Amino acid sequence: MLRRPVSHAVILLSVVAAVICALGSQYAIKNLVDIVAKGETTLVMTAFLILVGLIFADNLLWRVGGWFASRVFVRVSGDVRRDLFQHVTHHSPGYFADRLPGMLAGRISATANALFTTENTFAWNVLPPTIAVIGAIIVLSMVNPTMAGTLVVIAALLIAIIYVLAKRGAPLHHEYAANAAKVEGELVDVLSNMNAVRLFGATVMEQERLSDKIEVEMRARQRSLRYLEIIRLVHGVVTATLTAGLLAWALLLWSQGKASPGDIVLVSSLGFAILHGTRDLAVALVDLTQHVARLSEAVSTLLIPHALPDAPHARPFVIGHGRGARIDFEDVQFSYPQRKPILQNFDLHIRAGERVGLVGPSGAGKSTVLTLLQRFYDVQQGRIRINGLDITDLKQESLRQAIAVVPQDISLFHRSILENIRYGRPDATDDEVLAAAEAASCRGFIDALPQGFDTIVGERGLKLSGGQRQRLALARAFLKDAPILVLDEATSALDSESEAAIQKALNRLMRGRSVIAIAHRLSTLQSFDRIVVMDHGRVVDQGSPKELSARPGLYRDLLLRQTGSSHLAATA
Repeated sequence: MLRRPVSHAVILLSVVAAVICALGSQYAIKNLVDIVAKGETTLVMTAFLILVGLIFADNLLWRVGGWFASRVFVRVSGDVRRDLFQHVTHHSPGYFADRLPGMLAGRISATANALFTTENTFAWNVLPPTIAVIGAIIVLSMVNPTMAGTLVVIAALLIAIIYVLAKRGAPLHHEYAANAAKVEGELVDVLSNMNAVRLFGATVMEQERLSDKIEVEMRARQRSLRYLEIIRLVHGVVTATLTAGLLAWALLLWSQGKASPGDIVLVSSLGFAILHGTRDLAVALVDLTQHVARLSEAVSTLLIPHALPDAPHARPFVIGHGRGARIDFEDVQFSYPQRKPILQNFDLHIRAGERVGLVGPSGAGKSTVLTLLQRFYDVQQGRIRINGLDITDLKQESLRQAIAVVPQDISLFHRSILENIRYGRPDATDDEVLAAAEAASCRGFIDALPQGFDTIVGERGLKLSGGQRQRLALARAFLKDAPILVLDEATSALDSESEAAIQKALNRLMRGRSVIAIAHRLSTLQSFDRIVVMDHGRVVDQGSPKELSARPGLYRDLLLRQTGSSHLAATA
């Protein structure tokens, strides 16, 4: 809101001025009635024109406020979505591991919508009755101070009672907001895993599961709405009683000759404005409480502090291309939250331009090494350096721009093939994208598609085969042209013929880069400079592929299982 102070000020002034004109028209009506009652015909037209002018100004000012609000309130909701998305994208992987993507997406939208509704409610339902009540009391005090004072006390008590009742209902509104977010998260989670649902014949089970959660949400919403209706009922009964009493009081003053017909009209209309204004204000505050509950519930999930912020002194990581980078893991110890240590006293030193393969049994910590290199988590002990610089002293965005990753689980966007490849370097030209696709041996299957590079790949690339998705990931890496290359089972989804072609492309890609690769298929690492054997979070052996295959150890055992003794004899 602070980004658009002028527009918000125009809305505020328009509402204030409109309410003042509305109150002024009440006094103009009193003036017109008194002139007519006294038979002063020469002043009737003047009084009439003043009244008409105030009515026109009242309506025009509302439209001015509405015109500005239609733009600025929408802009604010857009700002909120952008800012929340920016904040959420800087959370660590652990944050996303604990939360459903659908729930997070739903809460970003719900927060923006709740803020939009809150601004609307305040501008049109809270501010006008507040100004109307205060203004009516000021005008009424000029005619009958006693009546004005009485209404002040009554209005204050009424607002206080309604506010206390509304505050007590806040837990009900929070409960509804939380359950609504859970339902939205469940919906997205199930829909994004429909293949698994069908494979296990679990369609009916998921329908029943979601139905149960929707039922819980509906009951929570019913409790919230019923509580609001109770508050409105209490206020309605009290307001109706006080309105009748006020009218009787005005008639009594007239019968005693203490008020003119115009005074009765003014007192009655202002009294009604005060009582009805408190009603509207109370109802608006109750509604506002519900919207604020939804807003606070969503914000409490999204706006938690980042677990891995850049250090205040962090600097961009600048590294030249064509020579790789030196990478050092020094006495690293790491464990995922609430789990046993997975890396213990881990040391690994990779020379610039060296190709290093990581092998070992599942759970040895190989993937964790790659995760820590990209600083998705911070180590509990030791440090990781690139070219002598501690990665915690570098801006994370620039660090990751220096690393090209070809993962085992390929993430593709529901966009065209061209856009997915260009994700490796958004400023790349079409020719550069085509060259990267050619280098990754993608052109054959892409050109065979009806729409070629404009083909939409589907959610997470489901319209493509596993091998095709992996080739697109390689094309991204070619296009990114980063000095550090990370390969996590980069050829696992390819058949033997495709693997041979991709291996040639990988050999071109690895030139002049520091490479760390995980591969369960040890044959893909035979051209590497060094293989590091890991077990239980430690380096247990390392050496060239030929050296390791020639001596007993974990690597030799793994190789024996995959290739048999004939291969060992050939390499010995």
